[in-house]
Amino acid sequence: PPCVLFVCLPAYFCFLMTALGVTAGAHRLWSHRSYKAKLPLRIFLAAANSMAFQNDIYEWSRDHRVHHKYSETDADPHNARRGFFFSHIGWLFVRKHRDVIEKGRKLDFTDLLDDPVVRFQRKYYKSSVVLMCFVIPTVVPWYLWGESLWNAYFLASILRYTISLNVTWLVNSAAHMYGNRPYDKNINPRQNTLVTLGAIGEGFHNYHHTFPFDYSASELGLKFNPTTWFIDFMFWLGLVTDRKQAPKEMIQARKERTGDGSA
Repeated sequence: PPCVLFVCLPAYFCFLMTALGVTAGAHRLWSHRSYKAKLPLRIFLAAANSMAFQNDIYEWSRDHRVHHKYSETDADPHNARRGFFFSHIGWLFVRKHRDVIEKGRKLDFTDLLDDPVVRFQRKYYKSSVVLMCFVIPTVVPWYLWGESLWNAYFLASILRYTISLNVTWLVNSAAHMYGNRPYDKNINPRQNTLVTLGAIGEGFHNYHHTFPFDYSASELGLKFNPTTWFIDFMFWLGLVTDRKQAPKEMIQARKERTGDGSA
């Protein structure tokens, strides 16, 4: 049966929720602690993260912190120096390099497990993935407006999941290889507009690796960053506090000192 608007819209909504579970949740909140979120928002982001099905929050954040600490070395879980395929998806098909394990053990991740939301999601991760990633996106269009289970499952669940995975992986691959480096020309991560569009604001990667503590993951003058808009809206609702930002003076000084002159 042909796809109808009423299954495409939930599929896109699920894509946005999936993306926020990674970008605003596992990435900016739990990996980098770039802002603080109150309990209702943390619960929403944990549910959205289960919809993303990219490992639980603890594992995702652990690997991401190791990636930042040892970027582009053998201790980097998805070392871009090993090529596009490896950094995009190949790293998931092989055993982790021993340096990833050995050096990762030296980092402190106790703050992650201090959060009861992270512990709960980790404990019930498999069942939460089945529910959030596959059952709800399939059942809602079928139950509420009579869409076929076939369309609902393959569009709102499988296609949405496939696209969201590859969009996230492009941050590890394309955004480490293609683009300019206005903040630090000595590191691999780049500013990549296409990745920014797909990953709702995560493609300003040269900035992010230069100022990883910034909740916006981009210079505030760069307007297209839906994840930042979401965090700012949650701040307006009172669910977000303590947003960390790099001062403009610091950004400008870094551009002049280590940038490639492209911005």
